[in-house]
Amino acid sequence: MKALIIEDEKAAVRNLKALLKEVSPSTEVIDVVDSIRDAVSWFETNPEPDLIFLDIHLADGSSFEIFEHVRISTPIIFTTAYDEYALKAFKVNSIDYLLKPIGVSDLQYALDKFEKLHNDSNSRESLVALIRSLRKHERYKSHFLIPCKGDKLLPLAADQVEYFCIADGITRAVVSHQEQYIIPYTLDELAESLDPERFFRANRQYLISRNAVRDIDLWFNNRLSINLRIPTDEKILVSKLRVNEFKTWFSGH
Repeated sequence: MKALIIEDEKAAVRNLKALLKEVSPSTEVIDVVDSIRDAVSWFETNPEPDLIFLDIHLADGSSFEIFEHVRISTPIIFTTAYDEYALKAFKVNSIDYLLKPIGVSDLQYALDKFEKLHNDSNSRESLVALIRSLRKHERYKSHFLIPCKGDKLLPLAADQVEYFCIADGITRAVVSHQEQYIIPYTLDELAESLDPERFFRANRQYLISRNAVRDIDLWFNNRLSINLRIPTDEKILVSKLRVNEFKTWFSGH
């Protein structure tokens, strides 16, 4: 059996190859591609493999974009750390998924399932239904392409960002004490396009990540002062009217 791996994490590729050698020695990994662009190019110039291992999130975006450019009928085993709703969708559509880090028993089960479904005439329809289902839940921006000096674009994952802020009309994504990038979006646009479970619009100047919150001070007039792991130039105050909204967001309820 010939398998293609679409994955941008080198450690994950090494792990998967090692597991395949242990679980299914007859499986030949014919190639590894690590981006949407390279995957599209690969399918345009190569015959389809017997099986594809596909990571949902690649450095240059969601791997579902691949299906917008090329037609693929090969069965797919997704490698992911996706949410519960998506995992249910995988089961309903009879296409397996592997949660990272992948274990031997999980891979063995997925390959056994693949063998059973290999000749299923409904597999293509199931794949299409799955993609449509998950695309509905891919509406939030997960990555940015940041213009750099020259003709390069730097990929930046949304979950790397501690907070977004705006000053003098310029929006910045702050990743660490040393790293921040100018983003070609307003905070209003970011608030609408990013996952509200992860980011909260604290006020007109700041859009913060839940993971970035260090602690919270009770402030004057029943407001809150949010302290982040990375110090900010000014206090991040949440108004009295939005305190309950913030508490609900932060606790995940």
